[in-house]
Amino acid sequence: MTMRAILGAITADANTRSAILNATRELLTEVVRVNHIAISDIVSAFFTMSPDLDAAFPAEAARDLGWTSTALLDAQAPRVENNVPRCISVLIYCETQYAANEIRNVYLRDAVQIRRE
Repeated sequence: MTMRAILGAITADANTRSAILNATRELLTEVVRVNHIAISDIVSAFFTMSPDLDAAFPAEAARDLGWTSTALLDAQAPRVENNVPRCISVLIYCETQYAANEIRNVYLRDAVQIRRE
């Protein structure tokens, strides 16, 4: 197994606890699904939220999904002109058998605007 990094982003419907947690759960579920990752293979995840989100920590959603032995960190992304509003991003490090070119980064909802692939 090799260590790989996976990027993901999604937008929340509103700056509410439930909207942030629901969006984060949707994003993490999709990242795990498309990259065929076992939760036990996830080493760490670093979450950022755009400055207009402050009602919840995205890492809480990861814990809700069973990521209880994974190192998780939340931070606020810098305020940048014209950035995607209500955006939650994640950088996940995991062990996988897949090559770097087989890893699929995931951008959902309005976060498709920041896709760099």
